[in-house]
Amino acid sequence: MLESLGSLSGTPWVYVVVSCSIVLDVFVPILPSGILVIAAATTSAGAGGAAHAVGRVEAASVHGAHLAGVFALLLCAATASVLGDMVAYRLAWRGGDRFDRAIGRSRRLTAAQRRLGTALSRGGGIVVVLARFAPAGRSVVSLGAGVAHRTVREFLPWSALAGLAWAGYSVSLGYFGGQWLGTSWVGTALSVAALFAAGSAAAFLMRRPERPATH
Repeated sequence: MLESLGSLSGTPWVYVVVSCSIVLDVFVPILPSGILVIAAATTSAGAGGAAHAVGRVEAASVHGAHLAGVFALLLCAATASVLGDMVAYRLAWRGGDRFDRAIGRSRRLTAAQRRLGTALSRGGGIVVVLARFAPAGRSVVSLGAGVAHRTVREFLPWSALAGLAWAGYSVSLGYFGGQWLGTSWVGTALSVAALFAAGSAAAFLMRRPERPATH
């Protein structure tokens, strides 16, 4: 994967591939969008490390260019995340009955939808941020918000925050992993493991039962 992305590094195609994967994985959660983001950031880190092997002036130019590429990757990942969320949200809004029946067949999805509605109505959409890290959580939240007809004003700001947090975390894992451990498969594997660890922690927090309100 690193070799494939390395051949696209420095071209707009790397952003196209990563963005398409992120948009689509709201519908097909098995797509490795997080792994692609990490791999692309790791490749950029390797390009930045190579800058030290050239002259000082040229190294500064290369270093600045690769940092700009990392920042562009972060923006593309965050934007694609929000775009995918909103597409799923709109589709679920328009096909509410069909999606509602599908969600109603699962106790877990029904509970997640109810909890999402409560959180958004109380301004506590941090559950949207957590769901972005949890396996398939993004799909449940985006579709659930559409089925429940939550307003764009309620959902979009939290979706944007979730996308930025997820993109920042994934890009940071790949970039700093590549800086510290190099662009070998070991560094990428450790970064991916850290991404899955965050997903497991988010899923655990979302499964915790809500505490009864105290009066």
